[in-house]
Amino acid sequence: MGLPVLLKIVIGLLAGFGLIVAAAYLGQRRLQYFPDARRVAPAAAGLPNVREVAIKAPDGAEIVNWWGKAREGQPTLLYFHGNGGALVDRAPRFERAMAVGWGMFMMAYRGFGGSSGSPTEADNVADALRAFDYLVANGVPASRLVLYGESLGTGVAAQVAAARPAAAGLVLDAPYTSAVAVGQLRYPFLPIGLGMADRYETDKVIGKVHIPLIILHGVRDPVIPVAMGREILRLANEPKQMVEIPNGGHSDIYVNGNDAFRPLQTWVTALPH
Repeated sequence: MGLPVLLKIVIGLLAGFGLIVAAAYLGQRRLQYFPDARRVAPAAAGLPNVREVAIKAPDGAEIVNWWGKAREGQPTLLYFHGNGGALVDRAPRFERAMAVGWGMFMMAYRGFGGSSGSPTEADNVADALRAFDYLVANGVPASRLVLYGESLGTGVAAQVAAARPAAAGLVLDAPYTSAVAVGQLRYPFLPIGLGMADRYETDKVIGKVHIPLIILHGVRDPVIPVAMGREILRLANEPKQMVEIPNGGHSDIYVNGNDAFRPLQTWVTALPH
C-alpha cells in the first residue's frame, strides 16, 4: 500500500473525527441534559400538602416549583434535582422529609417538570437564586434554609451556597468535581474540556462555601464515582462530613435497603439555629 493511500485514509479518519467533534459541540446540551417535561400537580402525586408555585424569570420563563411548608421551627430543604425524571419522581423524598416536619421547596429546571425554556448552567443557577430569595421574601428565614443538591443539582446547590452564605447548610448527594470530568468519563474519545459551555465546576466553587456541608454518596455509584465526592470533601471548608453508602448506587441511597436519610436527619438536627 503506497503512502498516498495511507495518507488518504488518515485524512479521512481525521475528517470523520472532526465531524463527530463538531456535532458533539453543536449538540452538547442535548448530550448533557435529559429533560422530562411532565407537569404533574402535587396532589396527583399523592402530596396533598404540597402546592405548585410558579416563579417568573426576567426573561419571561416560568419556573415550576413544588412547596411543602415546614412545621413551626423546622428547616426547609431547597432542593435541586438530578438530570433524570421530573418533580413527580421525587414525591417519595417529599414524603420522607415532611414526615419529620421539614419543609421542601423543589425547583424544576427549564425544560423539566413543566418549566418553560431550555436548561443552561447560567439559567439554572439564576433561577435557583431566585427560588432562595422567593422563600426568604415569603417568610422562610435564610437561617432555616438547607440547600440540597442531587447529582446534576449538586453543581447548582454549591453555587447557591457560595452566593447565599446565610443559608443553614449544604447537602451534596452524589457530587461531581465538574461536569467536564463526568463528560470525559462518558465520552473519553472527545476533547470535552475544549468547548463545553455548562461546566459546573464544583471543585472550583466549593472553597467559597463556608456553611456546614454533608456529602452523601453511594460507593457503587456507576455515574458519578465516589472518588469525586471524596475530592469535593477534601477541597471543602470545615465543618464538613461525608457519609458513604456501601451498597448505594447513583439514585438509590434512600431505597433498596439503603438509608441515607438517618445520617441526614442527624446532621440537619445538629445544625445551629
